[in-house]
Amino acid sequence: MKQEQIKTLIDALAASDLAELEYSENGSTLRLVKLAALGAAPVARTPAVARKAAKRTVEEAAAPAPAGDECLAPLHGVVHLQPAPGEPPFVQAGQAVEAGQMLCVIEAMKMFNEVRADRAGAVRQVLVQSGQEVEAGQPLFRFE
Repeated sequence: MKQEQIKTLIDALAASDLAELEYSENGSTLRLVKLAALGAAPVARTPAVARKAAKRTVEEAAAPAPAGDECLAPLHGVVHLQPAPGEPPFVQAGQAVEAGQMLCVIEAMKMFNEVRADRAGAVRQVLVQSGQEVEAGQPLFRFE
């Protein structure tokens, strides 16, 4: 399995309601389990190279937010800051937001995943542009 395949599977699991995902190819099996479903780190049963790549990707995605003043991308995909072309953005710099308010959507595997504010505050800076590809864990917004 290639690292891109593993990353795609991780993103697919993150974007779904599934608790775990198992994928087999050429005698190798990759089993991914969401942290919430286990209460611990995911377990992978693959060759050593694939295990190391998957572990590194999962650890990067699970890294805690620095100082709690940034909104991080929950998965890899294309960020959309507005509902449709020509419409105003969901939020702008300087705008106050409420907990649960939609900040943007991330398109991954033809699915749109809403990114919502986890707390009330004001958007200090928008760190990405609409249509930009983002990685899981990448900062999207900075709050005051």
